[in-house]
Amino acid sequence: MTTIRLTRMGRKKKPFYRIVVTDSRKRRDSGWIESLGYYNPISEPKELNIDDDRFDYWVGVGAKMSSRVKKITGR
Repeated sequence: MTTIRLTRMGRKKKPFYRIVVTDSRKRRDSGWIESLGYYNPISEPKELNIDDDRFDYWVGVGAKMSSRVKKITGR
């Protein structure tokens, strides 16, 4: 099953996250199918950038969103 979830990037104590489509059985930071955007919780205000067309495509195809992605995007 494909999921839309966060992948941690950045450095120690300064994380930012990519929003990616991946197989649900893979580890958090292992290979992903497509990157849809990013989320930076450190910046003020918090920065969120998503390719809406591709996001809607993957949700339409049946990809499940993680709880954190649902909370961040408000969808």
